[in-house]
Amino acid sequence: MMNKLLLCVCVLGLMAGNAFSASGLTRKECVTRIESCEAILREFQADPATAIPASVLARATAIVITNQFKAGFIVGVKDGYGVLLLKKSDGQWSVPGLINAGEASVGFQVGGNAIETIYVFTDARTPRLLFSQRLNVGADAVAVAGPRAADAESTTEDFRKYPVLIYTKARGLFAGASVKTGFLSRDDAANRLLYETSYGTPEIVDSDWVAAPSEVKPLMDYVRSITR
Repeated sequence: MMNKLLLCVCVLGLMAGNAFSASGLTRKECVTRIESCEAILREFQADPATAIPASVLARATAIVITNQFKAGFIVGVKDGYGVLLLKKSDGQWSVPGLINAGEASVGFQVGGNAIETIYVFTDARTPRLLFSQRLNVGADAVAVAGPRAADAESTTEDFRKYPVLIYTKARGLFAGASVKTGFLSRDDAANRLLYETSYGTPEIVDSDWVAAPSEVKPLMDYVRSITR
């Protein structure tokens, strides 16, 4: 009886996780995800308690914005989505690529159902791991909590040595503290739908082959404005 109960719990967990990673999105839903991530970034930057310092943004090689949430009945499965923007070799920012974000660390769970996180990458190699594998932040790449704008002047640590700086609304997360936030992975199906192309995520994000539709330009413009 106990084995059957455990099996049912596992099946429920898998069903809950798959519900968020399924490719049955509409293009409108893809656009909504882009707009949601733009709103998250704007909200972070509007509050000195969560804002990313201009000095950090100026040397960013990539930015990932994620919206993760708890789901499932009985089983607390955590899943979500996000967007990736790359700074290319010519200094221009890419179109945003939709990604999957899951298994957020319990340490990031502040309460409620949403976990909003900004990842600032400081090297060119690490964000491109998303193109060939699932990136486990904190395991595949060292990640620490980044300095806040409100504390930037008093921070003496050189954060350029860390490939990933994490910004979240979690309390008690001090700058420089090691962080594990689960995995990030590319979502080719969603990107092909959004950009109406047969290209995969690497070609969409890391090239000039795909034009930016009007729906993604507000996010691109805002990222350009805060990373100058």
